[in-house]
Amino acid sequence: MAAPAPRVHYLAGFSCPVGGLAAGPRVLPLGAEVLLAAGRELVYVYDREARQLTAAYRFPAQVWHLEVLAPRRALLALCARRGVYCLSLDRARRSVSQSDGADEDGECPFPVTPVDPDTCVLPDASLCAFTVLGDLLVALAQGPAQWKVRLFECPCPGEDRGPRGQIGEVELSTHTPPAGSAGEAQAPHLLPVLCCVSLPSPGAPLGPPQGPRALTLEGSLFGLLFGADAALLQSPVILCGLPDGQLCSVVLQTLVTSGLAPGDPKALVRILHHLEEPIAFIGALKTEPSAAGPEGADLDCLVALGRHGRTLAIKAGWDEAGSLVPELREYCLPGPVLCAAGAGDSRLYHSTPAGLCAVDLAPGGAPGDPVPPDGPAGLPALLCPASLGVCSVVTLAAAARSPEGGTELLALSAKGRLLTCRVDPRPAPPLRARGTAADSGRKIKDLLCGIGTASERCRCRPPPRVSSLKKAVDQRNRALTCLHEAMNVSCALLASREGARPVSCTTTTAWSRREPRDVLTATCLLENSSGFRLDRGWALCVQVLPGSQAAGPDPGSSAVTYTVPVDQLGPGERREVTLLLGPGADGALDLPLTVSCALFLSLREVVGGALAPSDPLRGPSLGGCLPGVLPEQEGICLPLGEHTVDMLQGLRFPGLAAPPVLCPPPGDPVSTFLGACGRPGGEPAGPESLRAKYLPPSVAAIRVSAELLRAALGGSDSGVSLCCATLQWLLAQNDAVDAVRARALASVQALAPDGGEVRLIVQEVAVAGLCPAGPVQALEVQVESSSLANLCRAHHAVVGRMQRLVVEQAARGSSPPDLRVQYLQQIQANHEALLQEVQALRDRLCTEDEASSQATAERLLQVYQQLRSPRLLLL
Repeated sequence: MAAPAPRVHYLAGFSCPVGGLAAGPRVLPLGAEVLLAAGRELVYVYDREARQLTAAYRFPAQVWHLEVLAPRRALLALCARRGVYCLSLDRARRSVSQSDGADEDGECPFPVTPVDPDTCVLPDASLCAFTVLGDLLVALAQGPAQWKVRLFECPCPGEDRGPRGQIGEVELSTHTPPAGSAGEAQAPHLLPVLCCVSLPSPGAPLGPPQGPRALTLEGSLFGLLFGADAALLQSPVILCGLPDGQLCSVVLQTLVTSGLAPGDPKALVRILHHLEEPIAFIGALKTEPSAAGPEGADLDCLVALGRHGRTLAIKAGWDEAGSLVPELREYCLPGPVLCAAGAGDSRLYHSTPAGLCAVDLAPGGAPGDPVPPDGPAGLPALLCPASLGVCSVVTLAAAARSPEGGTELLALSAKGRLLTCRVDPRPAPPLRARGTAADSGRKIKDLLCGIGTASERCRCRPPPRVSSLKKAVDQRNRALTCLHEAMNVSCALLASREGARPVSCTTTTAWSRREPRDVLTATCLLENSSGFRLDRGWALCVQVLPGSQAAGPDPGSSAVTYTVPVDQLGPGERREVTLLLGPGADGALDLPLTVSCALFLSLREVVGGALAPSDPLRGPSLGGCLPGVLPEQEGICLPLGEHTVDMLQGLRFPGLAAPPVLCPPPGDPVSTFLGACGRPGGEPAGPESLRAKYLPPSVAAIRVSAELLRAALGGSDSGVSLCCATLQWLLAQNDAVDAVRARALASVQALAPDGGEVRLIVQEVAVAGLCPAGPVQALEVQVESSSLANLCRAHHAVVGRMQRLVVEQAARGSSPPDLRVQYLQQIQANHEALLQEVQALRDRLCTEDEASSQATAERLLQVYQQLRSPRLLLL
């Protein structure tokens, strides 16, 4: 393409920051006026006929986007993280003379009118772009992980300033949030682009598109891109260019009806293409002439331009069978692209730091060229940018077409200069001059060097279809590798149900200080002893379930599950996770707790991206399937084990170094209570504190054969008494066991999680009458506590450990000594009698009044204590 001959005129200068303006300012023509936002809070109004600045408005925040409603002379401005403001230019112009405030920074000698915050007609901090279509306003909002297209009623100046009612909404594809964001959308580094296209039909249900960014597209291309439904509905279509490179379309009619009957969002959104770089411009060009003349031809080519120069052009064409098909071609233009614009002809104007350029997509270089005799020509094979000789243009807009057919562009340079650039429709043919053979050879050499440079550029950058297929193949190879490793880990875990496991998880508990109280924490240590690697998709799931609710009708309702991603855990590596168990704000901790650990592999995370279509226009490639084929559970769960946290692990021992204190024998509880209340200054206390202070502690005990414990613990070989060895074994999973072992204690006094005192005593006793050979040496483990709840929990933990010990010794072939059957029968009969008495006392409590039920409750407590201290001996 030959370079056009532009004529550049300087209009005005505006202040700019040090280093010049960056990409992002806006300039809009409105008749003889020009509205300009220079990338800050100020919006200027410049009169081209008077050649002077007539107004300046200060908005509450940086202006991201401007739209002008010409019939209403209204200005719509999108402010960063604030929303959309609606301002009447005529009314604001009349109020300029009444405003005595000038620009505080000295940026503008003209009085600056501050914009009233009440003019914010659409307050929404997530809005990033918008466009106007008649009586509708389409906005693009950024969520924490998704873009959303929202439809509102277009505001009018002078109407109610309340929030606008939302008509419809649809979610686009997900985007990657910036680093450091957690659930809150951050300000985008690059703003998205919105554009509206429609059929050239005045009878559309929503009317023809009206707005500065509304385009009328040729019917054949419109149907190929957006489908038969959009063509039959004659509905405008919203085009969205996202910063990640996706070019999406939403049919406006379906977006309106989505508010009344919401459906599948995927059915409303169509992904046309992926440029693999941020989209800077979306527009349409007129590359073919029509019988109605150049002015009557429809726009027949859709163009999308990326920030780094990648350009997409789509046009309707014919295949070999005579069917109408879309012709899609990608080009590589110089970048980075600062701005771009189209003037309704076949030329696309774009600006780079090197200068303003123009490319022509017409078959012969311009719309007026003769059409080849065999029918409409396709897109050119190569685009040759022609420089217009204007440098550092940061925003561009097509103002009008001259009577001679030329194009007038409004431009704002990085130095803050407002310019007009008039481009003639066809440059004058260059004069032919005679040249020498040396000049001809030099020209041929330059052409050959240019061809070689273009060839090297094309060879370094593969075609988009090839790179898309290569990306899809790489994703599926990585997914297959992860699935292969997952299969190996699953087989290794399932094959080693007993013994050492290739992947294990051990749980330990400890008390730690967290203001304002001490808390019990559980540390889960995940260790990979296998030869495989746990990569992307693996997670450690830890479920904490209170023991008192595990046997309920719905035990999962009270469980708390923690999911921790396990990334890059190689052979021999470990990963540690610490969880807070309690107590809660009320100081209570429901023990025992069951901590279950499992490995979970998310199939959607591993293979979800590999199953997605690799080419949006041509559907799934390589025979791939959609993510809907994944199983419902979406993952594989491999249990690693369970750990029970009981009262013995939850005890604290703050006074291990203190000497034991002997308590005097208790007196009459009633006399003690009355005496305490009768003393001066005596104050009544709660029932738990009174029981702990004035009543003897409740006691529960269990007896175990000394021979059984000696065989299991080996206390005689280590030089430690059997009583001390038994206490250390009971507290082996408590973090204070080292202090107990260092002092060789046989009794300890501890604190429960709620602060109540619990005492453990291990002593040697002789059980007579059980064995014909004589008394049996045994150890008695006593649990003392003034709290019945703590007593029961500690006793339950001791009994559980003893039961597991007996089962393990029985599996080794240990046999009990000869026993007297009559003695055992008598103990069993006494036990059954106590159980019957418990049932009778509980029935009596339901029928007696409060006065007479006190004696029944005391007797019931005594029977429970007898059941907690049976005379049976574990052998």
